[in-house]
Amino acid sequence: MDSMAGIAITSFLVGLSGAMMPGPVLTITIGETARRLKGGEEGGRSAAGGSMRAGRRAQIRGALVGPLIVCGHAVLEVLLVAGMVLGLGKLLVLGPVKGVIGLVGGAVLVWMGTGMLRSVKALTLLGTDVGGTGRQHPVLAGILTSLSNPYWIIWWATIGLGYIAVSMQLGLLGLLSFYVGHILSDLAWYSSISLTLAMGHRLLTDRVYRALVAVCACFLLGFGCYFGYDGVRNLVA
Repeated sequence: MDSMAGIAITSFLVGLSGAMMPGPVLTITIGETARRLKGGEEGGRSAAGGSMRAGRRAQIRGALVGPLIVCGHAVLEVLLVAGMVLGLGKLLVLGPVKGVIGLVGGAVLVWMGTGMLRSVKALTLLGTDVGGTGRQHPVLAGILTSLSNPYWIIWWATIGLGYIAVSMQLGLLGLLSFYVGHILSDLAWYSSISLTLAMGHRLLTDRVYRALVAVCACFLLGFGCYFGYDGVRNLVA
């Protein structure tokens, strides 16, 4: 931790442990990747000459979901790191602030999850989008899911703020090392998720697709309800 390499490596490992835990960003990564693979399935049912090209395009679209979501996630984190350096960290640990963050974030997640559940019965790999999230660009999805997750902000207000304090001892280069290591952990994990799903898209039938979206929607609803409960708890504490 007393060198830029040490900061980058440890921030990567800590960030990876957080990224690997189930959460809204993982849920949206899976859902958006699955939705984009339907183009390949549609191509596979069209003329034989175009099916291979359509399938390859679908794989590329699916594999890019993870990196694009992390791109949106990273934009917010640049702003958040800057805010932390300027003193925002002290504000984010206040109970009323955490309460409002929890309520608003929970409401957004419930809205997204409800839209997905309503669309499940009509979903098909041939052309139906995921309600509530189907028309969002992955970069925008990365921004919205990060904003709607209060524990993302709380993580930065606690663990992230501590890392910033340590890295700033080496100046801006130390801070950059921390940020790069952290973002690389997100990029490595979510890119591997979307790439794995894209390479195995032939296994994604309509039934599996609907089940996957339903599970993702339930996760979002669960996260939303819990975040809302936690928000109320912080407000009345």
